[in-house]
Amino acid sequence: MAVEAVQYIKDHGVKCMFSAMDATRTELSYLKHIFTEVESAGCDIINVPDTVGVIVPSEMYQLIRSLHSEIHIPLDVHCHNDFGLASANSLAACEAGASQVQVTVNGLGERAGNADLSQVVMSLQCMYDVRTSINAEYLFETSKMVESFTGVKVPITMPIVGENAFAHESGIHTHGVLMQSDTFEPGIMTPEMVGQKRRIVLGKHAGRHAVDQTLKNAGIQPTEEQLKEIILRIKNIASKGKNVTDSDLFAVADTIMGKGSKMEQAITLKEVSVMTGNIITPTAAVKAIIDGEEHIEANTGVGPVDAALGTLESMLGERFKVKIRDFKIAAISGGSDALAEVIIGVEDENGRVVTARAAREDIVMASVEAFVTGVNRLLSINR
Repeated sequence: MAVEAVQYIKDHGVKCMFSAMDATRTELSYLKHIFTEVESAGCDIINVPDTVGVIVPSEMYQLIRSLHSEIHIPLDVHCHNDFGLASANSLAACEAGASQVQVTVNGLGERAGNADLSQVVMSLQCMYDVRTSINAEYLFETSKMVESFTGVKVPITMPIVGENAFAHESGIHTHGVLMQSDTFEPGIMTPEMVGQKRRIVLGKHAGRHAVDQTLKNAGIQPTEEQLKEIILRIKNIASKGKNVTDSDLFAVADTIMGKGSKMEQAITLKEVSVMTGNIITPTAAVKAIIDGEEHIEANTGVGPVDAALGTLESMLGERFKVKIRDFKIAAISGGSDALAEVIIGVEDENGRVVTARAAREDIVMASVEAFVTGVNRLLSINR
């Protein structure tokens, strides 16, 4: 049946890949027999799938090595991640002679998923010095796009494309990475290679160098005593389970350094109106003062929050080129009138990112206020 199927395909002038379902649990002699026959029938490439993800890398290496010695057309592997070994098995197959690997963005796939695109590509590129046809600098952007389209969140600890992949909080780590990045990073792979950015996270483990560097990047230079007090307050906030945003840090610094709330308000929000419903395209109208001038603008979106934030981005236009890098929302009280906390990361055209938070019963207003706070902080730094 396999030979007849391959012959039928080749008779119609089409390239043919033959895939042996559940190959890794098939008797090796029978597998070789089938593969040899379809190769003789004109098959162009042979796929070896680990359909239920039960092989280990050493066995995968031996299997592909054995097949490679008898099969003279390209070998391809398709690995499932039931035991978290899909990427490792794919790399073992490449070591043994496979010339093609089937992967998916964010490792999405049946059950526990498949070998992940970014992990396989960057491992081949950085650890094996093998070039692929993938533009690695778009890996992070592609991951975020697929995450958005599928609604399947990427774990923050996901290698390469996860939020924490190049994030550092521990004092000893941040000190080392600020002095020399490969101290606590692979070195052979930088965040820029995959479209990511290194982040210094301010949490309960944050050290002096991380806080000091973040403040200096914003043009804030506290004395040694002021810095100690700032660090104590930041650790106190983080120890209560709260995310410490850049705006939190800057607000604490302003208070301790006696600046109060003198942050330049490039944008002052005046009014926000939102219309939404099952027959109305979500629409937001915003009135704001930007650099002393009143602006009114309206925009639509996929939802009320998207419409409101899109209106603000459009209102800023060419004058202030900013975009939303991250958006997180969480209910911090119970009931339908729960207090919602929104944390937004705002990025300028130079890649500088500032995070800000706001908490209100109204999710739209919380989102808008967090965005405006972030933009104001970003603009005050740049000016």
